[in-house]
Amino acid sequence: MDLKPIFTPPETSEMQSRLARVQAAMEAQGLDYYVAVCADNVFYLTNFANYVHERPFVLVVPRSGRLQFVVPQLEIPHVTTRSIGNIELVSYFEFPAPEGETWADRFEELFPADAMVGVESTCPLQVYEEVPGTRVRDDIIDDMRMVKSDYEISRIIYASDLATKGMSQLLAGAKPGQSLMEVNSQVKAMMMIQILTDYPETNIMSTDVSVVFQPPGISHDPHNFTNINMVMEEGGPHVSIINGIMNGYGTEVERTFFLGHVPEAAKKPYQTMMEARAKAFELSVPGNDMGEVDRQVNEVFKKAGYGDNLLHRTGHSIGVTGHEGPFLAEGYDRIIEPGMFYTIEPGVYLPGVGGFRHSDTVLVTADGNRSLTPCPSSLEEMTLPLVE
Repeated sequence: MDLKPIFTPPETSEMQSRLARVQAAMEAQGLDYYVAVCADNVFYLTNFANYVHERPFVLVVPRSGRLQFVVPQLEIPHVTTRSIGNIELVSYFEFPAPEGETWADRFEELFPADAMVGVESTCPLQVYEEVPGTRVRDDIIDDMRMVKSDYEISRIIYASDLATKGMSQLLAGAKPGQSLMEVNSQVKAMMMIQILTDYPETNIMSTDVSVVFQPPGISHDPHNFTNINMVMEEGGPHVSIINGIMNGYGTEVERTFFLGHVPEAAKKPYQTMMEARAKAFELSVPGNDMGEVDRQVNEVFKKAGYGDNLLHRTGHSIGVTGHEGPFLAEGYDRIIEPGMFYTIEPGVYLPGVGGFRHSDTVLVTADGNRSLTPCPSSLEEMTLPLVE
């Protein structure tokens, strides 16, 4: 597979291919219609990204024929500008609205009361209760999103290349006293300028880049970014993170690094993390069970005595978001397929010592996998010299 990075919107043929796959699954499951409200699923089938607010956007997928998109009248020009594919817009006046002019009134016009209707798991109750017919909980679109097309792979390659460039800049400038605010503003600015230079019509509503790090005193708590005045310190471990979506397609790269020296207490957990990471790469190949991958990776930590210091699964997928299914997680028994993406990010967290985690965006290929974020990772490479 030799795909190149691209940053332009999909062709109509790409969108029609996605719709055809969803409709084939509906046919197989005996569904007449499918209702999607999740903004990510709407984007996947329409290329339209919106902020979720009180005015519902509801995508109705018939078993055959074109999509029907229930949208507020206010947003029709916006939808028309961004959407791609053969989509019928079904407008309603406002929310709230007089009887006969609400979004729910449109449902009665779109499908009959005896229809078999699939509804995604995350559908809001207010929408679910208005869906006519026999409702069936089903996550068809989420399932379709798990295996990526060549177009999607190329978009994620682009995002990953840029994230890798950002991580290289972050590590090159790392020094004691550098603040989270400085790192975020400098590296994120570089990335955003590149995104907008490459494609000036980038959809900001589907672009959200995060550039952060945690110093040693915080890195054992992997989602703690409450203090924007945090600064890098001599020693470590620091954990640096770049993730998010770039004009609709996600990526992630993270590195654990040290400044000047590696504390003695950090050497064993770092080495164990690297062994677990190697095991994850070894096992994340077509045909393996996702839950079993995580179980074996966790076993590496447990044998080293860190069973009580595990906080999360081995990885999650990447796609039209930076964080989605499928998952490399115990209890999640699905088979890995070519064209899937995962973050490979096993980690271990020791209060008083710090957190230890690298993360890479990894594409599953026909015979293995390929990291799209090939930043340095060894302890020697991640022990950075002190600079003024």
